[in-house]
Amino acid sequence: MNKQEIRKEIKVLKLALTDNERKQATHAVFAKIEGMTAFHLAQRILLYNALPDELPTYEHIKKWALRKQIFLPRVNGEELEIVQYDPNDLRIGAFGIEEPQGNNIVDPNSIDLIIVPAVAFDTACNRLGRGKGFYDRLLTKTRATTIGVGYDIQLISDGIPTEPHDVKLDYVITPTFSE
Repeated sequence: MNKQEIRKEIKVLKLALTDNERKQATHAVFAKIEGMTAFHLAQRILLYNALPDELPTYEHIKKWALRKQIFLPRVNGEELEIVQYDPNDLRIGAFGIEEPQGNNIVDPNSIDLIIVPAVAFDTACNRLGRGKGFYDRLLTKTRATTIGVGYDIQLISDGIPTEPHDVKLDYVITPTFSE
């Protein structure tokens, strides 16, 4: 399958997920992350505010902010800026999700761990995004440990077609897969 065919197939599969399946998957994935050495060592973590079809992060943003410095991406043109999370300083941004405000943009190299969403992943830690390249551009600017998270249905066993600009992740975690 090509990238567009994968995106279409995954979209249909995500629509079929129940609220209970979403909750269980979120719990399983984030419990795995919390057990990782990379998580324990990280002080500065970039998460994402989830789009409706992505693995929800809201509860973990709040929970992790109690003991870690949490950052969220903000869309600025073709780039993602990284801004520290402040629950009192969020506004609806470019894709209808809450983004941090303010001018305190941090260098991607100052981040220890990045939790990355995607449309699909494969077992070799390749990711397929929505096609805009936001995360690929961001990930070329950091040495942070990267973890792709998603539902089991987002894991493509045949592999994802890659191009030279695609950035491979360090880990991919779904409820039943960890690499």
